[in-house]
Amino acid sequence: MVMNGESANAGGTDDVALPGLSSELLNRRSFLFGSAVSFGALGLAGCATIDDTGRAEAAKLYGPVSDRKFPIPAVDVSKINPKYYRRTVRYDTHEEPGTIIIDPANYYVYRIEGDGNATRYGANVGRKGFLWSGEAYVGRKAEWATWTPPKEMIERQPEARQYAGGMPGGLDNPLGARTLYLYQKGVYTLYTIYSTSVPESIGTGITSGCTGLLTQDMIDLYSRTPVKTKVIVLPA
Repeated sequence: MVMNGESANAGGTDDVALPGLSSELLNRRSFLFGSAVSFGALGLAGCATIDDTGRAEAAKLYGPVSDRKFPIPAVDVSKINPKYYRRTVRYDTHEEPGTIIIDPANYYVYRIEGDGNATRYGANVGRKGFLWSGEAYVGRKAEWATWTPPKEMIERQPEARQYAGGMPGGLDNPLGARTLYLYQKGVYTLYTIYSTSVPESIGTGITSGCTGLLTQDMIDLYSRTPVKTKVIVLPA
């Protein structure tokens, strides 16, 4: 695909479908996770539980964001398993603070903070057959990146040809508000860490190898991740 004028054939966004495409094609949500997965409210009505408190705090954490380009809506936190809410956790590692560790087996992304702590984010990851592991680094970053469907997608879904010249950044763009591009030895790996506005996708394997965080989480990680940051993808 093409990002900001650069050509790439990214694995993580091959199967996106776009606004205006026919009903036979996957829409953006079905691209991300195949079918909606709803998480029911935990706790009894009228009773304040730990989960109720956690959801109330999460609603603040995942509230609307007044981004300079596009207003980002609040996340419906009732659609996320509470274990995937952003939080600080203990994480013993010899890696330097700032290192990003992706744990696809458990659907988490960690940012190492030092002193045995890490910020943990819930994530979606590659589906079966598209998982990978190894070391990389952030080669470049983009806000509201342009997305271009690869030729393989256009062959499968001719209606996507309308975006052959690039889909501008925006709320309906598959890459979302922020994108980190992963490189190895100066070469783009075709994998990214990107923003998703679909809470049901968190905790699932639905991409072609890329890793998605909720937009509010991705903005947090993006703002604290410079180019050249080390990224480790653990085996699934």
